[in-house]
Order: sequence, then C-alpha cells, then structure tokens
Amino acid sequence: MAFFQMGLNTHAIPMALFRDNRAKVTNELQRVNKFGEQSKPFILLQGGDNISHYDTDVDYVFRQESYFTYLFGVTEPGCFGTVEVKTGRSTLYVPRLPEEYAVWMGPLLGLEDFKRKYELDAVFYVDEISECLANNDPSVLLLLNGPNSDSGSVTKPANFKGIEKFVVDTDILFPIIAECRVLKSPAEIEVLRYVARVSSEAHKAVMKAIRPGMYEYQAEAEFLRYSYAVGGCRHVSYTCICGVGTNSAILHYGHAGSPNDCAIRDGDMCLFDMGANYGGYAADITCSFPANGKFTADQKLIYNAVLAARNAVCGAARQGVSWVDMHLLANRVMLEEMRKGQLLQGDIEEMMEAGLNAIFQPHGLGHFLGLDVHDVGGYLPHCPQRATKAGINRLRTARTLMAGMYLTIEPGCYFIEPLLNKAYADPEMSKFLVKENLDRFRNFGGVRIEDDVLITETGIENFTLVPRTVEEIEAWMTK
Repeated sequence: MAFFQMGLNTHAIPMALFRDNRAKVTNELQRVNKFGEQSKPFILLQGGDNISHYDTDVDYVFRQESYFTYLFGVTEPGCFGTVEVKTGRSTLYVPRLPEEYAVWMGPLLGLEDFKRKYELDAVFYVDEISECLANNDPSVLLLLNGPNSDSGSVTKPANFKGIEKFVVDTDILFPIIAECRVLKSPAEIEVLRYVARVSSEAHKAVMKAIRPGMYEYQAEAEFLRYSYAVGGCRHVSYTCICGVGTNSAILHYGHAGSPNDCAIRDGDMCLFDMGANYGGYAADITCSFPANGKFTADQKLIYNAVLAARNAVCGAARQGVSWVDMHLLANRVMLEEMRKGQLLQGDIEEMMEAGLNAIFQPHGLGHFLGLDVHDVGGYLPHCPQRATKAGINRLRTARTLMAGMYLTIEPGCYFIEPLLNKAYADPEMSKFLVKENLDRFRNFGGVRIEDDVLITETGIENFTLVPRTVEEIEAWMTK
C-alpha cells in the first residue's frame, strides 16, 4: 500500500484516501446528473505550478492546489489528472522533464514510478494529454470553475494545448466536488486529528517558552520549529498571528506590515493564532494567555467571558443545529458575562438588536476547515446565503450542521479603538456601556479561543488538546 509520510513518527496518509475521494465525487456526479447511457464524461483537473519570486529564479515552497490534492494526493507541480466518471479509472499526466534535471533536482521518476507512488490506473506525460484523451473519446470534459465564497477568487479551469477539440462543461463539477469536501471521510478525519494534535503540542511548547522580553516572532519561530521538527509539517496553513498587548486586538495581525515584530512586555495578553499543515490538511488553533503566566483580574474577566461562550457552543453544536444560532448563542453568553463583570448594563436581547455583539466580536464564530484553512462549502448555491445584518454578516457559513462537518469554534472579545468609538458615539449602543469601567480596557487588546471540532450526530469531538481554563493555563506555564 502506498502512502504519504514525513517520517516514522508522523502520520501515514494512504493513497486509498484519494481513491475514495474520487469514488465519492464520481458517485455523486452520476447520482445528480444522470448522464446518458452512451455518454462518457471525464473529470479533468489541473494541478498547481511552481511560482517564482517575481523575476527571479527562486521559487516559493510549492504547495499543491487543494482540489487536485483532494482527488489525487500528488505533491509534484505541473500535473494534470483525469477520472472517467462511470468507471472511476484515474490517469495522471506529469511533466516530461529534461535529463539534466536529474543533475540539479535528483533522480527522475518514470511513469511506472508515479503509478505505484499514487496508486493510479495510468500515467502519461503532459504533452500526451490531447492524444490520450482523444483515444478515450470522452463525451464531455468536466472542468473546475466556481467562486470561493471566502476569497472571492474563482478556480482555474484546466487548460492544455488542443483542449478546443473537446466538449467541455464548466458548470457541473464545482458545486458537487465542493460539497463532497464539506463532509470528511474517516481517513481524512485521522489526518485532521493528527495535524490538530501536532498544532496543539506546538502551542503548548510556545506557552512553555514564552517570557517577557522576547519578541512575538520568537513565539512564531517556536511554533514553526515544533510543527516541522516533531510533526513533519513543512507548511503552516496561514500566516501566523502572534499579537501581544494591543496587537492582540488586530484580527489578522502578522502581515508584512506588522510581521510579529513587537517586544513582549510583562503583563501583556498574548493571542497566538497558528495552525500547522500536513499532507495538505489544515489545523487552525488560537490560544490566549498572559505572557508572565499569571492572569490579572481584568484578564481573567475577559478570558472567562470568551471561554463561557466557547463552552456554550461546544455543548450545543451537533447535527441539525443552525450555525447562525451557534454564533448568536456565543455572542449572548459573552455579553452576559461582560454584564456580570459590570462592563455592560441593560437587556442582552436589546444589546444584540442594537448590534453591540459585533462591536466586541466583529468576526464570525468560525469556519469550515480541511484542505484549506477557510475550507470550501460555506455559501454554495444550494446553501443559505450570507445575511446582511450586522453581527451575522461576517459568518463564513450559515448552514445547518451535519455529522462529518469539520469547523473551528472561535469566539473572541476585542477592544478595538474605532469600534469602541463607534459604540460610544451611538446612542442605541452607548446606553449599554458602563464607560467608567470599560475605559480601563482601551489598551487591553483581545482574547480569542479557537478549537477544531468534528460535528457528530449527538455533539462534537474536539481535536484541540491545549490548556483552556485559567487554572490549567497557569499550571502549565509554571510547570
């Protein structure tokens, strides 16, 4: 049996995982589209290419296109793949590399080597794709073409010299393969469990290592070191967010303009949002804790408000529950805890109606997770579409939960200057604010707690294994 593995102590991903994905997609295509008896449809996907740094001959570290990974598990760039819908027969097309490639990049794999490596039915060179397809006489080539509801970008349909000779369809495949990715298979769940465990242990290593006087990027470096050195995760799933102090209220901190470059001070709250990637599969975990390992009363108040919101959702989420309802539940619980802490006053439902929940948590509760950190399926054509009302318009999906979905649960509470100023100036919001108490949180930053969870028929399975209560965090950091 062939598999992908980075080392003896890392997870072995069987090529059967991708074979089963192909079967899932072709079965669903046949069920939904009822192709005629004489038809011979083929799926055609194009994999990712090497991308260089602008005009240089230095490449970014290659990561395969996610849909191509989903069906083929191939790690090399420049490939195409086809699947005959009715038979499931799979064919990979690989670049024909010059012999001198072996001098610089190592031994060349032959076609039979690729066939064994990925357990496919046939392998040919890319320059043979037109001839090989013509010999198989497909009635239609199903190409991938559809929008990503998170980025707004559109998938790239496969294209090769001679494709104009074939009948192509760019409508059928996308909604079906995207929906197939939403519900994880047992083999995918084991990969996700592994990468969540590695990411959890990496976060715990950061919590152990962190000290006032260090820099944010040193926390990032420890996460990267552990994930790769111990877990075999060459990639992370997104740019690491390592915000301390007021930076912890910058939702997508860590970007090129603020590259996790601030010093960590005694008493700072840390918000570290980092997730490793293994075999193309993503983790996405956030831990919030004080840099010195000891919560102040104010830090404990905000942290416990977010933890209560997280616990409420973890207790209520299951198959058949609305994700929008889970988001609103988290918001209500957090606002109630802030009211108990004398930061807010008045009726919780009136606060929600005024949009106060979006002041303290401007983002959605979470998102699908899988081969992409913001995984596909949030707003497919058959799904409930994005709401326009403040407080729920930032949700990355509005779907009813199903067993087999894999999502993040990530409530947060942030004190973001422009949003606070907006609430103070708005008479419908300001009446709920206890300003003399809230003012001391102006430079607090924020807290987010993010877990990676599998939805089941009766609840959730939480794959994130890190200290979560105030007591657990303080105990871990002082060991």
